[in-house]
Formats: sequence, structure tokens, C-alpha cells
Amino acid sequence: MIRKLYDWVVSLAEDPRALYWLAMISFAESSFFPIPPDALLVPMAALQPQRAYLIAAVCTAASVLGGFFGYAIGYFLYESIGRSIIGFYGLEAAYDNFQAQFAEYGFWIVAIAGFTPIPYKLITIASGAAGYDLIMFGIASLGSRGARFFLEAALLKYFGPPIRAWIEKRLELVTIVSMVLLIGGFVVFRWLAG
Repeated sequence: MIRKLYDWVVSLAEDPRALYWLAMISFAESSFFPIPPDALLVPMAALQPQRAYLIAAVCTAASVLGGFFGYAIGYFLYESIGRSIIGFYGLEAAYDNFQAQFAEYGFWIVAIAGFTPIPYKLITIASGAAGYDLIMFGIASLGSRGARFFLEAALLKYFGPPIRAWIEKRLELVTIVSMVLLIGGFVVFRWLAG
């Protein structure tokens, strides 16, 4: 079923309303939809490299808005649904530890998850459940989601269709290398500023 859903998402790249589909999928993926928006962004940017940055901007904006929706799910529905799920699996102590870690490293948790193949919806809902600062959540989401989608768009704009196959085949590797560079940049900046 997931493969059929993935194929359907990819087929939307040639639809005249592709930008609208991209916005809807980006929004939904941040809170409940299983297919990442990259599945639509990559073929769209490969087919229309002159619009690659517009495509990335739409994807980023919709993903961040969807992240706020996921946050709201965690914030408002945790007591009615989330707590019973945590209890069912016997993870109360682990969840308490996670909340403590989130209080200290929440920005980095959101930033890293927003850029990597880790399902972003898990982090958005967990951020709301933990009551993580909404402004910091938004900043981390915008930075990480924007970096991910604009990186893909830039690669497709400048290297065209051959990079599409390469990215699709090695998406996890591209993401990990980019994340290492991003974190390394922050560490170097902090070291230089300190």
C-alpha cells in the first residue's frame, strides 16, 4: 500500500496543480501522512528547474505550518490520547526522561529531525506533548525544513535529472552528510564566537 501511495505522490509532479498538491502533502506529512514531500519535490524540481526555489519555498512553508498542526495534536490531545498510549506500552519513565532531554536539547532535537529522514511528525507531536517553546519550535522547524528542501532544490536546479536518480537512491546519505556539515558549521561558529 505504501508503494502505491508513493507512486501516486510522484505522479502528481506533472499535474497542473502540482504546487497545491505539494503544499497539501507537505502539510499533512508533518503531522500524519506517511510519505515525505521529497517524493513530490524532487520530480517537480527536476521537471521545472527554473521554479526549483519556488517549489522549495512552498514545500517549506506548508511543512512548517503542518508542523504547528502536529504540535497542536501533541499539545491538546496528549492527555486524552497520548498518555494512554504511553501507558499501554509501559513507557512512562522513558517519556519523563525524554521530556527532561527535550527541555535541554529541544531545539537540536527539532532541528535534526526536521532535516533527516526521521519522521518529522513524531517530533512535532512530541514537541507539543512536551510543551516545548513554540517560537523555538518554529525557528528550528523553519531552519531545518528549509535547509533540507532548498538543498534538494539547488541540487536539482544546477545538476538536473541525473541528480534526481542519485538523490532518490541515496537520500539518507545526502541527508546525513548535510546534517553533519550543518552541525559542524554551528559548532565552528560557536567555537569562534566563544
